Amino acid sequence: MVNTALVIGGTRFIGRHVVDDLLDHDYQVAIFNRGTHENPFEEREEVTHVEGDRRDDTDLKAAALSVDPDIVIDCVAYYPEDVRVATDVFSDVDGYAYISSGAAYGVEEIPKREGETELCECTDEQATDDSHDSYGPRKAEGDREIFAAAEDGVNAMAVRPCIVYGPHDYTERLDYWIDRVLNHDRVVVPGDGQNLWHRAYVEDVASALRVVAEEGEPGEAYNVGDRRLVTMEEMVDLIADAGGADVEVVHAGERELAAADLSPDDFILYREYPHVLDTNKLAALGWESTPLGEAMERTVAEHRESDRDGSEHDPGREAEERVLGVLDTL
Repeated sequence: MVNTALVIGGTRFIGRHVVDDLLDHDYQVAIFNRGTHENPFEEREEVTHVEGDRRDDTDLKAAALSVDPDIVIDCVAYYPEDVRVATDVFSDVDGYAYISSGAAYGVEEIPKREGETELCECTDEQATDDSHDSYGPRKAEGDREIFAAAEDGVNAMAVRPCIVYGPHDYTERLDYWIDRVLNHDRVVVPGDGQNLWHRAYVEDVASALRVVAEEGEPGEAYNVGDRRLVTMEEMVDLIADAGGADVEVVHAGERELAAADLSPDDFILYREYPHVLDTNKLAALGWESTPLGEAMERTVAEHRESDRDGSEHDPGREAEERVLGVLDTL
């Protein structure tokens, strides 16, 4: 018997890898979205497309009836109401997995653990706001909708990724660093290079969503991230190794950066306080993460084939050159 999965989203970044993972595990897959982005699975017979708006209850119910999925993976639930409606519409599936976020945690502690670390509070105003500042609270409230649905007998779970990287990442956060490493022999890294922001390889996030939908405990949340963490400097070294580049990492403190009107926060993926998620709960379900070297090789290879350069995150190479000039005089 072939199982059927419905992926809400499914054509851009995480969702695209979710579909690939499901196909690799012999699922028939239906993707449900508005069809506003190119569908990379258009030629795949095992993948059907159901057009509709996930925020339209009638469209969502029609998708549930037409697909009759065994599992549902929800990649684009950005508001608590999205989760509440979806867990009602898909109340009888074997597993509903919602993409939450490590940003749902409301306090800074190392590591952040499911069921122990406090979640963000979410006001009524934040629940419907689409700003960056409300993202964590909205995801946390979505988790609470998962908990409530499970109490009503729905097989609903949440998966909390830390910052996600990998092929086809339209945010271009890691693309900035890849572009720097591949095109310059000296790269400015803010601080002492020991900044630690837990990251998750996108294929591992995809497999985590499937594993949780299949094996997860209703009402539970599962962190997902690389099983081995690397500092910002180690991340640059991984990129260099994957890209065959010879690069010098140059540390720059706040004083040196200020000489070019820069601050550490101007460098994407810099985070002053470490962000670390405990992933043992997910690993206990049999999930494994991809070795870092392999993950970065795939990421760099796809970057080279794309037209992404991370320029929207660029603090300015001229400014960096000024910083390098200051450091060279010390």
